Amino acid sequence: MSTDFATITWRNREVRIECQSIAPERTAAPLVVFLHEGLGSVAMWKDFPARLCEAAGVRGLVFSRPGYGRSTPRADDEIWDVDFMHRQAHEVLPALFAALGLGDQKPWLFGHSDGGSISLLHASRFPDKVAGLVVLAPHIFVEDVTVANIENARTAYLGTDLPQKLGRYHDSADSAFWGWNRIWLHPPFRDWNIESELDTIRCPVLAVQGIDDEYGTLAQIRGIAARVDGCELLEIPQCGHSPHRDQPDRVIVAATSFITRNRRETP
Repeated sequence: MSTDFATITWRNREVRIECQSIAPERTAAPLVVFLHEGLGSVAMWKDFPARLCEAAGVRGLVFSRPGYGRSTPRADDEIWDVDFMHRQAHEVLPALFAALGLGDQKPWLFGHSDGGSISLLHASRFPDKVAGLVVLAPHIFVEDVTVANIENARTAYLGTDLPQKLGRYHDSADSAFWGWNRIWLHPPFRDWNIESELDTIRCPVLAVQGIDDEYGTLAQIRGIAARVDGCELLEIPQCGHSPHRDQPDRVIVAATSFITRNRRETP
């Protein structure tokens, strides 16, 4: 695996995006793009993307969104609005794919939490440019349990060593944490809902969620299945909000089978 940076223009400035390629020598294999959670980064995925790519025989691209990991932190005056996930899906992803020269390739998107929501939004806006989706614990509307635990995270960030722990994975822990936390706790965000936007998704979708998810109920992935024809669900017992950490083998087997059954001949 090699780590590099791509440069895009976003929000009227140049932004460096931290990227890691997995098995680029598999030039004829499908490309799986990994989209991290609300406090995630390239490093926080650890070895999971490499394990999945090896099992499925695919190439991988792992990247840190602006404000996260080693990517350009948020500007001091940059406050994310209710549409922050839409902007990642509709603006940042296309700009990144163009900067990396993906051309007509149709990648698979493998998204966790906020990254799962961004994956769904990208496939909704660009239905002919995505080969398939695997989404873990995605959000399609805001639930009380989600907000309550994000409030708990704010308390922990202000009163524990959480900033130091996040600092291992981000150049600016404040950039990553407050960008995510403030918008999720912003009162207008309680009305955020992308259910109707799922109707235009045309690619295969596997939606995975832990039965013990502390950040959302199974209504999230079941809501996707109600909107997307042929969507497959995997509800995992003894599993919280991060199935790839709590039950990695189960997720790898399921995702590998799903990708293998639905993979296309063109990369």
